[in-house]
Amino acid sequence: MDKKIIPYEKMSKKQKKELDRRKRNTWNGFNPVTRKPENPKAYKRRQTHEWDDPDSGVCFYLG
Repeated sequence: MDKKIIPYEKMSKKQKKELDRRKRNTWNGFNPVTRKPENPKAYKRRQTHEWDDPDSGVCFYLG
């Protein structure tokens, strides 16, 4: 039996949902967002502070 071609607009909600589900693809872990390297000349508001970093080697002795 040949399947009749039914326009998408005339399909039932169930048929549309199933068709959309079959057409949908995954990115397989790939992030499609375009990324650019950080501008080295731009002002950085969030700068790391030496005194805030525990591995900076700065220590205080109160004795």
